Amino acid sequence: MIRRLDLLDTADDGITESEVFRLALQHSIAELGCVGGAVYLRGPMSALRLVSSTGLPSSVTRAWEIVDQDGPTATARAVRSGEHVWVAALPADLAEPSAPLLSRSGWFSVPLAYEGRVIGAITCLTGDNEEPTSEQWTFLTSVAEWTTNRLKKMPAPERLRTDLDATPVGSWEWDVRTGELKWDQVAMKVYQTEPGEFVPGVETWMKVVHPDDLATTLAAVERTIRTHTPFEAEYRVRRGDGGYTWTRASGHVVLDDEGQVTRVVGKGWASDAARSTRDTLSRALRHMSDAFLSVDDDWRITFANLEAERILGSADEQLFGRNLWHLPALRHVPDLEERCRRDAAQSTAAGFDITLADTGRCYDLRIVPVPGGLTVYFTDVTDRRRREAEAAAAIRAAAERASRTAELTTQLAAATTSEDVVRAVAERVLPPFGAQGLLVLVLEDQRLVHIGSVGYPSSFLQHMQGAHGRDLSDAGAAGQAILTGEPCFCSSREEWATAFPDADSLPPTDKEAWAFLPLTATGHTFGVCVIAFDTVRHLTAEERTLLITISALVAHALERARLYEAELTRSEELQQALLPRELPTVPEATVTARYLPAGGTSDVGGDWYDLIPLSAGQVALVVGDVMGHGLSEAATMGRLRTALHTLAALELPPDEIMGHLNDIVGGLGEHAYATCLYALYDSTDGSCVMVRAGHPPPLVVRPDGSAHFPEVAVNPPLGAAFPPFETTELHLPAESLLVLYTDGLVESPQREIDQGMTQLAGLLGGEAGSPDLEVLCDSVTAGLLPGGPTADDAALLIARLHHVADRQVASWALPEGPEAAGEARRHVREQLAQWHLEDLVMTTELLASELVGNVIRHASGPIGLRLLCSGTLVCEVSDASLTMPRIRRATDTDEGGRGLQLINALCERWGSRYTPEGKAIWTEQTLPGMEEPADEDRADGVGPPGSSGPAS
Repeated sequence: MIRRLDLLDTADDGITESEVFRLALQHSIAELGCVGGAVYLRGPMSALRLVSSTGLPSSVTRAWEIVDQDGPTATARAVRSGEHVWVAALPADLAEPSAPLLSRSGWFSVPLAYEGRVIGAITCLTGDNEEPTSEQWTFLTSVAEWTTNRLKKMPAPERLRTDLDATPVGSWEWDVRTGELKWDQVAMKVYQTEPGEFVPGVETWMKVVHPDDLATTLAAVERTIRTHTPFEAEYRVRRGDGGYTWTRASGHVVLDDEGQVTRVVGKGWASDAARSTRDTLSRALRHMSDAFLSVDDDWRITFANLEAERILGSADEQLFGRNLWHLPALRHVPDLEERCRRDAAQSTAAGFDITLADTGRCYDLRIVPVPGGLTVYFTDVTDRRRREAEAAAAIRAAAERASRTAELTTQLAAATTSEDVVRAVAERVLPPFGAQGLLVLVLEDQRLVHIGSVGYPSSFLQHMQGAHGRDLSDAGAAGQAILTGEPCFCSSREEWATAFPDADSLPPTDKEAWAFLPLTATGHTFGVCVIAFDTVRHLTAEERTLLITISALVAHALERARLYEAELTRSEELQQALLPRELPTVPEATVTARYLPAGGTSDVGGDWYDLIPLSAGQVALVVGDVMGHGLSEAATMGRLRTALHTLAALELPPDEIMGHLNDIVGGLGEHAYATCLYALYDSTDGSCVMVRAGHPPPLVVRPDGSAHFPEVAVNPPLGAAFPPFETTELHLPAESLLVLYTDGLVESPQREIDQGMTQLAGLLGGEAGSPDLEVLCDSVTAGLLPGGPTADDAALLIARLHHVADRQVASWALPEGPEAAGEARRHVREQLAQWHLEDLVMTTELLASELVGNVIRHASGPIGLRLLCSGTLVCEVSDASLTMPRIRRATDTDEGGRGLQLINALCERWGSRYTPEGKAIWTEQTLPGMEEPADEDRADGVGPPGSSGPAS
């Protein structure tokens, strides 16, 4: 409340009296939540006149412009008592309906006191029929005081210019039954009648009324008597000089106990001033700049100004009485009648746009309800709508560009390669600018190298000298953009020729306009983005600014992409260095493998595979997976692979090897884990000892095509296990496929590992006889990873296992005495003669004799001799001792210590391993001139097995 009073105090001192009343009413209504209100001022005799209203329709206020000061209304009571008055909602059967604005809501009124005299009142209609609180009464009283204080500050001629002292109001009463008419003294003056000439009959009134107005006025009286509605009329009255003056009258009926009309009472006053005002208003409407029409309730035109006549193409007399939508100018406006009636039914001002077919001009047609009809305004908005459409189109274009820029920013943020950046620019930049060509060049060793393009022919790319690029000094506009760091815009070939007179610099393309945008990041210009157009294109200043802004985004994205690509290249090189360059060729198995790095990341993975040749027809097949991605995981993988090679070379049992690996991983930290599957295959008897630590089981495909996952004992992952590790021994038929893999091959966010393993078995089932393992490996990776790399890297190793034929192996038990050496030499001579290896007899005899002699001298137990011819010639001597031989340097005076040195000099390689009965010492020699046997020989077990293919 206080804020409203403070706001009222800020009103200018020069505001008019009507503005004072309007402000007082608006703040009173707003503060108390009223539905309407009015200000009444005291007039002559017992009349109160309405001088201002807010929120009340004219159909109500017209009947109560004059209020009896002696009546029961809240307004009259407040004026009489000088105090605020509350009147609750009146009952419907009120005997004296003289209160203004009757309703089902309550009324309150506060007096306006001026120089000790009550001159009027502020009256408001409540919406909830509740009396104001004491605080609200205080606020209303303050508003009334503010109103009268403002009236005091006005100049004397302007103050209370609406006071009824200047407008006499007379009272009249007509007895309907007797015809008697009573006028007071003021009424005599209003109706230009001397008291001595007055005859108390209705005929006296009829004599002074203008003949043209008499019929309509009598009809209004008859309607009031018949319907009991308020009486209101305006008519001319004859003056004493023979002329006429305009008057207005209002009244209401008085009913008897039976509800019959007995009297009509009312007021009358001169209305020449108001009439003059209306005439002035009519002239203003006639000549106003907007077209103005007045129509009745049936939509017939009753008034049209000059602009309406011009727009509608008809004079006023041709428009009068015609229906609005039947006019020729409006006849072809779609749905005009429906839209007009719909808006008029809302009882509030409404409008819509129409376009006249004859002129093509657009007009804002606005319909405003008024008593007795409607007013219709036509405002020419053609230029405004065109400007709005242009502004809207510009806003839409800007919004679309902003949206595409946001999309471009998002796509560039996700770009990881130069191709991704070029694709994003082509998709998000070329269309909104209407461009057809894109060329991205980067600076490498003072040459511009093309890294991506769209819409350029191959001849132009050849002109750019392909991946070798062009010298920066010979690159024309592109080179200038890089050297200066400033963009260059050529709207046509003529502009290009003017800017670069050298004819050789004109590109051999059909493009007509270009934008050369330097690519600058971290203060360094490293390239240029060329956007080209097929037609002449003059870019606006806003478009050029936007392209320059976009080029900055592209530069940073391209810089990140190039750094990513360099990092990715280094990561791939590191990954390849950590994996086997190629798998060794061994007669025990034909092996091929694949490694698929994880997609969408530059981090190297921890998956690996390996094939390790061992002694006496044995080979180790390994696959492993270090948990996680990154350099530390790759380093862990390299450590494990190196350690595994070392441990396998010592020919330790698989469970011991896995125990040592577990110690290594456990020493890397509590969060280091790895899985591994180690398979030791012996081609002499087809046995395969497996140990797996948290790794998926192997897949075995038998020669008959059946595929299954053998039951291999499960151990915890490396780093979480507690030795000893449990092993499983399998016997695999010759030419079986042994498939090792990591979980990245069979498991993904869209597929459970069990489903992937089933799919793997389905892909390899029946493929045991596939002649090309390389093709088979590719088909497996394509079937399991059709979309390329996933979130995890994957490794796959497929081995076709071979058996050594019986005729390629010979073994003997030797006596434990000194004669064992001679017997060993004899067995060697005889067996090598059968194998046609006479060239190796002498060396092999010496090796066998030395190995047997060491056993006799340093070991004990049964002595065994075995010869194996499978790609190489292996001579192996076994005993029951667990003491391993160690080579050492013998001095000149030592009697022993030279046997192992001799063995090391005579054979290709040698070693020892533990056996279930003790140990075995073996040597290996290369077969002289040994050629790979044919497939049929291998199937028959004749000759050494063939070699395996290389891994990839």
